[in-house]
Amino acid sequence: MRRTSGGAGDGTATVDGALLSIGAVLSRLRDEFPEVTISKIRFLEAEGLVEPQRTPSGYRKFGPGDVERLGYVLRVQRDHYLPLRVIREHLDAIDRGEKVPLPRSGEPGASGDPGTALDAAVELQEPPELRIGREELLAATGAADAELEQWESYGLVEAGRDGGFDAETVTIGRLIAELGRFGLEPRHLRAVKAAADREAGLVEQVVAPLRRHRNPQTRMHAEATARELASLSVRLHAAMVQSALRVRLR
Repeated sequence: MRRTSGGAGDGTATVDGALLSIGAVLSRLRDEFPEVTISKIRFLEAEGLVEPQRTPSGYRKFGPGDVERLGYVLRVQRDHYLPLRVIREHLDAIDRGEKVPLPRSGEPGASGDPGTALDAAVELQEPPELRIGREELLAATGAADAELEQWESYGLVEAGRDGGFDAETVTIGRLIAELGRFGLEPRHLRAVKAAADREAGLVEQVVAPLRRHRNPQTRMHAEATARELASLSVRLHAAMVQSALRVRLR
């Protein structure tokens, strides 16, 4: 499962003598992974998990090694819910010729501990989220209580039912404080919050059918899909802001 796009022989041709377009790769993968999309393949490429060749005009061309690599990534995501960081480490190990054991559903795990694929997925979930109190949030962001009240009044941050705040709120608070040093007030950031809510709504629409599925593994796959879509959405938003600024600052 080397990163090369080539097959046997000259290192560029597939078994039938031609490289595959991204659409052809999608067709092959969908036999086993019916929910895969072109956007998903592009995301995995952007994350460095596959490196297809490019034609002079910029079109992607995939070899058999690329298709095999994509299949591996999709399979361990589906069956073992491994994060991309771990999958990347597995691929690097495979590229070095090392064996990477994985627990099988209903069989003892490769590490010798009993467990199913679902058990492994539970173990790989993130630890319980950090919850901090109001005073800790103020200390972490350097804000005054009046500022935090203003952030809350504009819906930029929100305490949980237990009155605590999560790690994302700390990040949001610090960014709001940094923007404030440039004269941007919470009222100016309502549009940013509205855009974030709309983007979250789009992600929710995509994963909603998976979250309603009776299969617990499919529901857990929805969480991984949501994280990937969120990452793509953030990158798209950043690229669009940069593009808009280039136009306006000319």
